[in-house]
Amino acid sequence: MSSDQKGRFALQGLDRVMHERARLGILSCLAAVQSELTFGDLKDLCSLTDGNLSRHLHALEEEGIIRTRKEAGRGRALTWIGFTTPGRERFLDYVDLLESVLHDSQRALRRGASSTIRASEGVLPDIAGAS
Repeated sequence: MSSDQKGRFALQGLDRVMHERARLGILSCLAAVQSELTFGDLKDLCSLTDGNLSRHLHALEEEGIIRTRKEAGRGRALTWIGFTTPGRERFLDYVDLLESVLHDSQRALRRGASSTIRASEGVLPDIAGAS
């Protein structure tokens, strides 16, 4: 295998914080509504328990991807969740990279057997425009 191919499929750019299934669902939901959501709405839309959602929101907030705010109301306070500006950009970068990986894989699969990876011969097809 040539040195320019080493690590080609390590996908280092896929952000592990966002790549977890529940967190990807949370962020995709926030992106879809283009605004803040209440904790309860987000919990229902993502089919998560209170504890599970809290844990994932904490991880995303620690990374500065989302922000939460409490709003006092009648009775119990509402918790609102939304993207931070840098978090929205970080998620957009993540989605762009993920889309590129999926597109390249789909293109290679559609080419069929002629583009099969032959690692023993050091031959990898150019699915991402890399040389």
